[in-house]
Amino acid sequence: MGRFDGQVAIISGAARGMGAAHARALVEEGALVVIGDVLDAEGQQLAAELGVAATYVHLDVTSRSDWNAVVDHAEARGPVRVLVNNAGVVSYGPLVEADETEYRRVVDINQTGTWLGIAVVASALARSGGGAIVNISSSAGLQGYAHISSYVASKWAVRGMTKAAALELGPLGIRVNSVHPGPIRTSMTDGLGDDVTATQPIARLGEPSEVSKAVLFLASTEASYITGAELAVDGGATLGPLAPLS
Repeated sequence: MGRFDGQVAIISGAARGMGAAHARALVEEGALVVIGDVLDAEGQQLAAELGVAATYVHLDVTSRSDWNAVVDHAEARGPVRVLVNNAGVVSYGPLVEADETEYRRVVDINQTGTWLGIAVVASALARSGGGAIVNISSSAGLQGYAHISSYVASKWAVRGMTKAAALELGPLGIRVNSVHPGPIRTSMTDGLGDDVTATQPIARLGEPSEVSKAVLFLASTEASYITGAELAVDGGATLGPLAPLS
């Protein structure tokens, strides 16, 4: 028996990277997973790999109509009990040189996309008797980073939105928590050297599967008394740099 047997889970940005890892982990625990993404070929390939427990639906997280279509598809499969708001993008460059259109794109996907996911899927979770929403923020939602100001702004917003949603949706039996990954080995961190993690207590890149374990915990009944919380999966990156021994 898996922790999510017979439950439907919706994951945004699930065609690759951390989202794909979350999809695999939920399927292994018995869930029926709806993979949402704009990367149609990769999403369809992942769904085929995972078999009958997974389906793919095109999802632009900035589109309410796309979210409505995902919910319709998911409810046709069974009671929706889990939403993982995972879709996200990053843009690099000095703040004073940032392009306004690019800034708005990052915020629209990371922040507005998460807000829409909560707003639309909450009704489906309530119809199923309650459930859990896990929002993927970032260690950049716990501290500042240079040269990714739009990403930092959006991930702090996800952190705050999580707490507001936890207060509003708790009476409906819906828990809402955020996970804050640090440097994780995905396409988003391609090209980053080992020096990025050199001052962390755990001086290496994390693996997507390590984030998935946190997601599954917060989505499961093991976390039944936890809502509005933030869980860092960052190798200690947000603790501050290691002090020299001498």
